[in-house]
Amino acid sequence: MINFTKRSYTPELLDADVIPKADLFQNLKELKIINTLLGGHRVVLNGISKFAKNATSLYVVEIGSGGGDNLGAIRSRYPDFSLEGVDLKLDCTTYARSQNPSVRFQTADYQKVTFHKKPDILFNSLFCHHFTDEQLVEMLQWMNEHSSKGFIIADLHRHWLAYYSIKVLTQLFSHSYLVKNDAPLSVLRGFKRSEWEKLLSQAGISHAKIRWKWAFRFLITVDHAQK
Repeated sequence: MINFTKRSYTPELLDADVIPKADLFQNLKELKIINTLLGGHRVVLNGISKFAKNATSLYVVEIGSGGGDNLGAIRSRYPDFSLEGVDLKLDCTTYARSQNPSVRFQTADYQKVTFHKKPDILFNSLFCHHFTDEQLVEMLQWMNEHSSKGFIIADLHRHWLAYYSIKVLTQLFSHSYLVKNDAPLSVLRGFKRSEWEKLLSQAGISHAKIRWKWAFRFLITVDHAQK
C-alpha cells in the first residue's frame, strides 16, 4: 500500500547529476505537453495575472525553469514583460533557449544567481517537491527577500487520484522513461494544504494565499502589498 499521508523523499531520476541529453530533451518536451493539457500553464498564468493588472511591464524570473515552457506561456500572454529563467542544468537552459529565443536564461543555483535588478515577481512550478521541508523554508525566505512585488509557487497536491491518474496516462502515452518514473513519484513528493501552511509559517510569511487548482495543484501567492 502506498502511504499518501507523508511526503516521499525517494529521489527522482531527473535529479541525477548526469542525464543523457536526448533523454532529458524528450522529458522536457513531454513535460510541456503535460503542463499544457493538465493545467500547469493555466495555474502559473492565474498567479501572474494578479500582479499584471495595470502593469505595462514586469520583470518576471522563474527558478528551476527546466525547458522554459512556463515562461513561453507567459510570453504568449504578456509579450512586453521582461522574462528570465534560472536552472542548475546547462542542458536545460540550452534547450530552453532554443524554444524561447526572447527569454533570457541563466545556468546557476537559484541562491547564487545574479540579477541585473531585483525581480518584480519570482516564481517556480513543479520545483519545490524536489526539496526537503528544511530546504523549502530557506527557499520561501529567499523568494520573499529577493522579489519586489511578490512571488508565486505552483506545485502538486499529493492525492491518490492524482497519483494513479498520472501513472496510467504516462504508461500509456509517454515515450520517456524519466516521465514514466518521475511523474507519479512527483505526486508522492507533493504537498497537502496543511504542509504548505506549516512551511510558510516556519518561513515567517503570514500573508500568503493558498488556492487549489485543477488538476491537483496548489497555487501559493505572496503579494508584498498585502503585508
